Amino acid sequence: MLHSQSPRPGVIGFLMPDGTFDRVFSASDLDRLRSDPRVRLVADRPLHPELADDRARLGQVEVLVTGWGSPVLDEPLLRALPALRAVAHSAGSVRGIVTDALLERRVALTSSADANAVPVAEFTLAMVILAAKRTFWAADALRASRAPVDGERVWPTVGGNGITVGVVGASRIGRLVIERLSSLDVQVLVADPTLDHEQQLAVGVPCVPLEELAARSDIVTLHAPALPSTRHLVDRSLLQAMRPGTTVINTARGDLIDHEALADRLDRGDLVAILDVTSPEVLPPSSRLWSTPNTVITPHIAGSAGNELARLATNTVDEVLHLARTGTFRQPITLAALALQA
Repeated sequence: MLHSQSPRPGVIGFLMPDGTFDRVFSASDLDRLRSDPRVRLVADRPLHPELADDRARLGQVEVLVTGWGSPVLDEPLLRALPALRAVAHSAGSVRGIVTDALLERRVALTSSADANAVPVAEFTLAMVILAAKRTFWAADALRASRAPVDGERVWPTVGGNGITVGVVGASRIGRLVIERLSSLDVQVLVADPTLDHEQQLAVGVPCVPLEELAARSDIVTLHAPALPSTRHLVDRSLLQAMRPGTTVINTARGDLIDHEALADRLDRGDLVAILDVTSPEVLPPSSRLWSTPNTVITPHIAGSAGNELARLATNTVDEVLHLARTGTFRQPITLAALALQA
């Protein structure tokens, strides 16, 4: 929370690459900021700390708007921001820019993670439906054979009726996925060791240990953060626990899966992997996952892109105006929440 200072923070500056700014923010977003008398923009564009005039403007900024590609807010940069009281991040996780030096200043934080979660949840739901119908296998088989294909003779299950979908991580995206899965005739399980009893009840679906989820689910979808404790969360033993025909969907972070163990299981031909994220982000040409069967790799497209970026800008402007009006963000990031962000 902000200190009890007056007036409420309203001097706004953007700090992000020009390309990010141009992709995310539109003229109407700037007009909304300009039209509020409680807000003053120091510039209608991102500031560049290496420029003397912009460095002077940074010295006035109380609310810094950041985004993809923004510099780390370390001590040298913070010295150029003596008036800084809040950061509104126009993307998902703020972990890449937040430092101990920033936290020591007790600067208020918010992000557009909730807005960015929407397309990821939509993408995941689409992948669940397509995976249940064996869509990708059927398309590849048809292309290769130019003849009718029969998934019912190849796979243990085809179709979504009555299957079990396991959601790993009751994050904001995980919860949105659970909500959207309620429109399907599926059973949903969730595994998340950070939930207490009341939180488990609030999720609204059975909470089970990860090993049980892996053994019972037809589709396993990952929505956990990338932390030291979650690296290779999906390891060789967990993959071995999955039944033939299981699909693993990863729209979270590549480090959650042991790629070598996954490749070994995929080579058996009885597992499906839909990977929107990998580690590294673009796999090297030598990676086995390029050639393993039943493997779909997409280039990290689940998150906001194209016209979906407008949600991020709208959310950021809403947060900045709410801060200027009330002195607090609508969706502040607490230290506890920051520790669990991907």
